[in-house]
Amino acid sequence: MKPRAGAFALLLLLAALAAFVWRTSQALPPLVASHFAASGAANGFMPRGAYVTTLLALVIGVPLLLAALPSLIVSRSGDNLRLPHREHWLAPQQRAATFAFIGAHGQWFAAAVALFLADVHWLVVQANQAQPPALATVAVQRALVAFCVVLAVWLFVLYRRFRVRTGGSPDA
Repeated sequence: MKPRAGAFALLLLLAALAAFVWRTSQALPPLVASHFAASGAANGFMPRGAYVTTLLALVIGVPLLLAALPSLIVSRSGDNLRLPHREHWLAPQQRAATFAFIGAHGQWFAAAVALFLADVHWLVVQANQAQPPALATVAVQRALVAFCVVLAVWLFVLYRRFRVRTGGSPDA
């Protein structure tokens, strides 16, 4: 996927998730149970407006920051980029592809974080439907396991991209 297409897809996803948070937040009570003990019992509350504002900032802001970080951190020279076989990956013939991969990979991670945060929001919406509010801890655990699996795959792809072949030369 081209860098602009990936960025556009991420922006579309974030817009859809923002609409999802906005729409589903309408079902929340005026005082939202927003913090829960390990048992799932609500132990923190906030006004619905503050909750929605906070969630929208998280669902949009955190992924945007995560997507932008690779470009912000990596200077054009690549001086502050730490990679195995750095000289190969930052050689003139590889530099653009290396930076493009890192940028696109950051966008994938940002999308995964946004989906995870939207899922947590949905669990909070469901928790607030019960009286007294209670978070489904098994559902939270499933969401965390799913996110960890996605993170492991993401890290594997990153590692595989910059690994060394058994012959001693980096993958191209």
